[in-house]
Amino acid sequence: MAGKKFSFLDVILSVICVVFVAEAAAPAAAIGNAQFFWWIFLIVTFLLPYGMVVAELGTTYDSDGGLYDWVRDALGDKWGSRVAWYYWINFPLWIASCATLFPDIIGFVTGMEFTVLGKLAIELAFVWIVVLMATSKVSDSAWVLNGGAILKVAIAVVVGCLGIWYATANGFANDMSPATFLPDLTNVSALTFLSIILFNFMGFEVVTTFADSMRNPEKDIPKAIILGGLAIGAIYLFCGFGIGAAIPTADIDPDFGMILAVQTMVGDSPLFAVICIVFLVTLFANMASWSFGVNFVADYAAKHGNMPKVFGIESKKTEMPNGANVVNGVVASLALMLQLIPVDFISDQIFWMLFSMNVVFLLISYIPMFPAFLKLRSVDPDRPRVFTFPFKGAAMKVALAVPAIELVLSIVATIVPLNGSADELSKVPMLVGVLIFVALGEVVRIVSARGRAEEFAGLTPELAAERLADEAEHGEDHQ
Repeated sequence: MAGKKFSFLDVILSVICVVFVAEAAAPAAAIGNAQFFWWIFLIVTFLLPYGMVVAELGTTYDSDGGLYDWVRDALGDKWGSRVAWYYWINFPLWIASCATLFPDIIGFVTGMEFTVLGKLAIELAFVWIVVLMATSKVSDSAWVLNGGAILKVAIAVVVGCLGIWYATANGFANDMSPATFLPDLTNVSALTFLSIILFNFMGFEVVTTFADSMRNPEKDIPKAIILGGLAIGAIYLFCGFGIGAAIPTADIDPDFGMILAVQTMVGDSPLFAVICIVFLVTLFANMASWSFGVNFVADYAAKHGNMPKVFGIESKKTEMPNGANVVNGVVASLALMLQLIPVDFISDQIFWMLFSMNVVFLLISYIPMFPAFLKLRSVDPDRPRVFTFPFKGAAMKVALAVPAIELVLSIVATIVPLNGSADELSKVPMLVGVLIFVALGEVVRIVSARGRAEEFAGLTPELAAERLADEAEHGEDHQ
């Protein structure tokens, strides 16, 4: 992509804009004071190894395919196609879940009440504005990424500061004894929200797809991932503290927890209205920033015959993946139509149902990345690596196995009913939805493969050596 280049500050801000998800702070805070243990534990055991894997892969294998390309190179077309599908399908579900927040938050500010059709009109407007924003080149949209990052951090800091002020004046809404900060592994409901913490760490690989728009990607990507990741962890902790200071854990709403916490602390004041409006603006920035990475991955996979051909349609003028972009809008719109079904559970839980499925598919897409990393280290050892994962041998395998296991366990806790309680049985629609989309993904994989001349089984040492020799001869990366 030609055009303006990102500075390192732009890269850091794009990391924060992509990775920090304001609407996910409340579900994480619903864990209670134990969230602080889990945040720190998962920063050490998941964020750091995951970030370093992405830093090595992103600076070693430079392509628009990102996560998909790494898995395809290592494990072949079959797993590449699956990862492309899981990685893509999470996004329109996420757009739809964010869209459902708009009518209610507008209602909080204005006092207006909307009919089902009125809500749907607002939600569809959000979806298609995001689609329109995603038609611009990422390097021409730096103001969206930078502005979104600044606004997100501002909201988190304000919520944290308000929490300190509120607790000083009124006392904490929750028991703050030391025992409450330790995890309760028997609390199934709280464990469900652990996937949200992992979800809050996801997205660093999106930044690697911006490599062509960066001035110095080899140095900027590793630094941005590590420094940005630590900063994001601190921001989440501070924001979660603010929410927990104002609202009892049992009363935290996973949909509007942050907004309701602010309303509890400052009432229906101008500050509350400003925070609501800024929160809605950050949703546009978050969706636009993610769309750049997700759409390019889907487009790239379609060119290999691993996604339907419609995903490979690009704008002749801007070379942006408009096919994937439009499909995002169509699928998100269809997901929102579920609200027309006259079932209270769907209308009352639409955000959490769509958001949970989005989280699950995003987490699933990362699981193959860890074995793919080991495979590429084995079959492609001679490729120059600007940044190298710091552990070797058994220590490296353990450091990679732990985050993969955490992903699997968090997915199970999110969608599998672990007991017969009402809260657990409410997971059944999400479990059914996930299984349907997994099965549909297999159909897509098989149908898409019919357009390929041959099946790529993954790199071998011989193929890797040939690729390096070819790149050296032609002075360019493989495509």
